[in-house]
Amino acid sequence: MKLMKLGARPDTFFTSGPVRSVYTEVATDLDVLVDHCLFRLHKFVYIFRSAARRRRSRQFPLLSKCQLLQTLCAESDAVELAGFPGGAEAFEACAKFCYGIAITVGAHNLVPLRCAAARLGMTEAADNLAGKLDAFMASCLLRRWRDALAVLRSTARHAASCDELGVTSRCVEAVAILATAAGTTNASSAAGCSTSSSSPWWARDVSELGVDLFFRVMVAIKAAGTVKGRAIGDTLKVYARRWLPRNVGYLVDVEQTGRSSSSSSGIAGEEVVVAAASHRILVEKMVSLLPSERNAVSCSFLLKLLKAGNVLRASPATKTELTRRAARQLEDASVSDLLIPSPCETLYDVDAVMAILEELALRQAAAAAEASPAHARRGGHRRSRSAESSEFEGAARRSTSAAAASHGEMVRIGRLVDGFLMEVAKDPNLPLDKLTAIAEAVPDCARPVHDDLYRAVDTYLRVQMDKGSRKKLCRVLNCRKLSETASMHAAQNELLPLRVVVQVLFFENARAAAVSGHLPGASNRVAGVAGGVKALLAKAAATTSREANGGEEAINKGEQRLRGLAAGELGDGDDGWSVEGLKRAASRVSTLRMKLEEDDDEDDVDAGAFVHRARPGLVRSASSRVRKLCAIPAGKPKRMLSRLWPSSRSAAESDRH
Repeated sequence: MKLMKLGARPDTFFTSGPVRSVYTEVATDLDVLVDHCLFRLHKFVYIFRSAARRRRSRQFPLLSKCQLLQTLCAESDAVELAGFPGGAEAFEACAKFCYGIAITVGAHNLVPLRCAAARLGMTEAADNLAGKLDAFMASCLLRRWRDALAVLRSTARHAASCDELGVTSRCVEAVAILATAAGTTNASSAAGCSTSSSSPWWARDVSELGVDLFFRVMVAIKAAGTVKGRAIGDTLKVYARRWLPRNVGYLVDVEQTGRSSSSSSGIAGEEVVVAAASHRILVEKMVSLLPSERNAVSCSFLLKLLKAGNVLRASPATKTELTRRAARQLEDASVSDLLIPSPCETLYDVDAVMAILEELALRQAAAAAEASPAHARRGGHRRSRSAESSEFEGAARRSTSAAAASHGEMVRIGRLVDGFLMEVAKDPNLPLDKLTAIAEAVPDCARPVHDDLYRAVDTYLRVQMDKGSRKKLCRVLNCRKLSETASMHAAQNELLPLRVVVQVLFFENARAAAVSGHLPGASNRVAGVAGGVKALLAKAAATTSREANGGEEAINKGEQRLRGLAAGELGDGDDGWSVEGLKRAASRVSTLRMKLEEDDDEDDVDAGAFVHRARPGLVRSASSRVRKLCAIPAGKPKRMLSRLWPSSRSAAESDRH
């Protein structure tokens, strides 16, 4: 650390309680009060020219070098300097400089001395203190990394005075130049520069600054244009790790405690409010410093800032910017990153995730429009057909490659959203509309398998037992995309509507029929699925006969139709189906689904005890997949049987032909 020594006389100041004075032969005639400390000084002193003749001349050390004291002493010999920068220590150093007593100036005390000199008006004389301090700062301190940082850090205590004098701007510019200098040797002399390998060598030192100084330094570094965006992003991560709490729940407690304590007049409540406000400013400043490059910061870091900003009630512009940036790289996020605490009654902020998905949809639409060959630019002159054809083919190839990359990203996003739905579905306060909106925001191509979405639906049905919401919730499911394990679980899920269970069984039947001719041992699997559907039909017929009130003749007729359906569609025999019958049944799956969707009210059934996990005997026997299915509602057996009857009759007619 560089030091500068001013003056040559020995120190003759002494302290007596709250009074400080100087040893001289002449009595003091000026009292200056600074921060409850009384300084007894001289307006002038006698300098002896000749010891023999005792000739002396008087000088005015304070009045000649301090314009403020010269003005105040014209009215009174007692002066009070309220709010003096640097306090009593800075004033004592200025007084010693006027007496010619030696003082030492370094990076630790240069700023308060400079502000004190400006306050006292020690700038006009030829041998003024302010000029010496400015020269020392520019020639020595601001050329070394450690000293420049120390001076800049000390300006925070005198922010207003330093900004007025231009000290802060000079320090910020010097730090930015030292940080952006290529191959600088300051890295070896930087204090505590042991940062991670991905962060620049100056990141940790700069992260010790306050938010205002850090913001000004980073703006200057970005304006230089020599530091890459990833280095800026890594520095922001280091700063966030230093000042933002790792547990975002702490910020929730800070905000809630601040609101509850604001009504009382306690000092602790005011401190909490100030802490919350400082964190809010920090988040907003960091968002404004984010680089424009796509991968400069991770999506996890962006969502962490969004969590903090959401809890601390950051500005709408800050949240919008974070949402826009997170949508650009959402495929790199994790489920825990999307679990943003909500200030409302729900556990997580589903609206914030929905805003990200909407921004993603807009970007996908814009990218698809730009990549389309029809939107290729055309020149102002007429071109040949071969040139237009080659341009069209090139645009088509670019569009195909971009679509392939986009499809992989969308599949990852689909898995991410389904995992998020599995977590938020546990919230009993989550409205159904928000859950279905999140599920439908993901395009169908992003979900090759609906197993995770089914788990989310299954979890929500355990929490929300409202019958009217089951059908609306199950509309987001595509039973064709359920795996065998998920289909086995759904077949015995008593909380699912009967329509969904029938769809699952018939789609599994069609899948078994499709692979029966290619895989060895597939006939056993087909027989198991056939037994499951036959058990479903028998269950429906039995329930119909038990719950119907009258109409015995119609019930018997319906039961005969069910049995005819089982015999005609599924083939002869009690334990299996023929492959031809299975294929015919698979071809009528879509027709059956359309018929089952005609009346939404008929599919709501009473739910018993919920079976969340598959039974151990589920693997041993496929026929047990339809155990404890929802019963057909009482009073509506005829319409349910009439849905199944046309399929059976058409199958019988096709067999006769």
